[in-house]
Amino acid sequence: NHKKVSLVLPAYNEAKNIGQALKEFLATNLFDEIIVVDNNSTDKTSAAAKNYGVKVVKELNQGYGFALRRGISEATGDYVVLCEPDGTFCADDSKKLLSKIEDYDMVTGTRTNLSFVEAGANMGFLLRFGNISVAKLIQYSFGIPKLTDCGCTYRVLNRSLVNKILPFLNVGWSHFLAQLVILTALSEKTILEIPISYKKRVGVSKITGSIKRAVLVGIRMVTLVVKYRLIGKAVFKKSPEGN
Repeated sequence: NHKKVSLVLPAYNEAKNIGQALKEFLATNLFDEIIVVDNNSTDKTSAAAKNYGVKVVKELNQGYGFALRRGISEATGDYVVLCEPDGTFCADDSKKLLSKIEDYDMVTGTRTNLSFVEAGANMGFLLRFGNISVAKLIQYSFGIPKLTDCGCTYRVLNRSLVNKILPFLNVGWSHFLAQLVILTALSEKTILEIPISYKKRVGVSKITGSIKRAVLVGIRMVTLVVKYRLIGKAVFKKSPEGN
């Protein structure tokens, strides 16, 4: 509907698959701009991405949240899609997410519906249980209609939401997505969650590839929930915090 759509892909040592991912996203003809955020890769991630004519920016602050924040701040679209170039997500699912965004401020995917999880995908019992448990804590704490996945990158945000919460996003690590959802809820913006396909990753996950790291991320998310339950909407009355 004559709206500009941006795609943000955070990347750390994703040279093995980023070319294929970009090829698939470009084939959808959905995106007016694609931004790859190279988060200090030591392989040829940037060079591989540039071969496809997309915008590549460097984020020197190491961390998943830092990379996504940089990408969101660089994006100029009316709608901003967040995803990952590691082979776990289907480019065509962008159509599903974007088809709902005119009625919501954020449309996010969930990877916990087993009907959409392909063989070999990293969504075993413990990881799935953890994602659902923390998601439900966030859901009931902030009045979100439904949330079953606290760690799915794949989502789309509209411009009014980006403008509202971007100054207050200050998490640089892997619990960034929890802050993104919590601030959306506190700003009285609407959220819809829909199931998306989830596939086997190319390479090893920097977060869920280790149970220890995944548990640490979960603890940080729970800590965020407690923090924002205490301060609530007052967060928007204060000056944006530092990192």
